[in-house]
Amino acid sequence: MAGKEDSETFYSAATPLAFELGSLPTTVIPADPSATDLTAPPKPVIITSPTVAGTYPVVLFFHGFYLRNYFYSDVINHVASHGYIVVAPQLCKILPPGGQVEVDDAGKVINWTSKNLKAHLPSSVNANGNYTALVGHSRGGKTAFAVALGHAATLDPSIKFSALVGIDPVAGISKCIRTDPEILTYKPESFDLDMPVAVIGTGLGPKSNMLMPPCAPAEVNHEEFYIECKATKGHFVAADYGHMDMLDDNLPGFVGFMAGCMCKNGKRKKSEMRSFVGGIVVAFLKYSIWGEMSEIRQILKDPSVSPARLDPSPELEEASGYLV
Repeated sequence: MAGKEDSETFYSAATPLAFELGSLPTTVIPADPSATDLTAPPKPVIITSPTVAGTYPVVLFFHGFYLRNYFYSDVINHVASHGYIVVAPQLCKILPPGGQVEVDDAGKVINWTSKNLKAHLPSSVNANGNYTALVGHSRGGKTAFAVALGHAATLDPSIKFSALVGIDPVAGISKCIRTDPEILTYKPESFDLDMPVAVIGTGLGPKSNMLMPPCAPAEVNHEEFYIECKATKGHFVAADYGHMDMLDDNLPGFVGFMAGCMCKNGKRKKSEMRSFVGGIVVAFLKYSIWGEMSEIRQILKDPSVSPARLDPSPELEEASGYLV
C-alpha cells in the first residue's frame, strides 16, 4: 500500500469525517461517445470532480444490474467531496450486455481515463495517474473484481490499481447460475489480487421480497467474495439495510421504480445507508492510498460510530494480522 504509516490516532468521540460530506465543492460533468471528438469516452460516463485546484486519485464506479449510473449521485458526490475524481460509466442501455462484454467495456473506459479524462475536467484539476481505484455495486461490484483479476481483455496491462471496493457484489442468481466470467472459485483466499480490498455487504440482501427472489443470494454475494480475498481485506456489513438502499431517493422512470421495489429494503433512512457506504469507501481509500489509518481504526474499534448498524463486527485483515 502506498505511503502506509503506523498511526495510532483516533477520533474517540466524534463521528469519523469519512461518514460526513467532504469539504471540497464538486461538479458533475457528463461525457458521451462521439465520432468527431477524439477525447470522447467509449461509453457514456458521468464524471464527478472536485472544483478546487489540485491533483486527485481516480475512482471508477460501476453500476449494478440494469441500473443507471446517476442513481448513485449522492454516494458518488460524497466520495468526490473528499478529494477523488469519480468516473461512473453507463455500461448498459435498454438491456444489460453479457457479463464478459460488460467487463471488456469497463476495461475500455479505464483505458480512456488514463489517456483522455483530463480533457473533460475543470481546467485547474488533474487526475493522479499513480492512484486508480475500482468500486462497484451488485453486478458492478463483480465487474470491478473481474477487471482487477485480469478478465478485461481490453485493459491496458500497464494500468495498476490501488484499491478495490465491492458494494454488495453479486456474481449471479445462484452458485449454479452465474454471470460470465465466472470468477468465484469457492476456495478461500483464491483471488489473486495485489491491492487492498474492501467488501461491503447488506443484511437484507440475501432475503426475498414477497414473491421476488433475493437480490444478493447466498453463495454468490458479499460473504463469498470476502472469503475468496486475501489480506489485506476488509468486511463491513450493514445489518438493517437491503441491496438497493444506497441508491438515491425518488429514482425516475420504470427502472427507478423497479430498483425501489424488487429487493428487500430496510426500514431506516436511506440517507444513513448512503453515508455509511460513502464513508466506508472514503475511509478505505484513505487507508489504502494515503496510509491514513485513524478513521478505519476507529470504525473497527467502535462500530457504533457508523451511521448503519454493523453486524457481524467489521474486520480488516492485513497480511500481518487483524487491524484493531
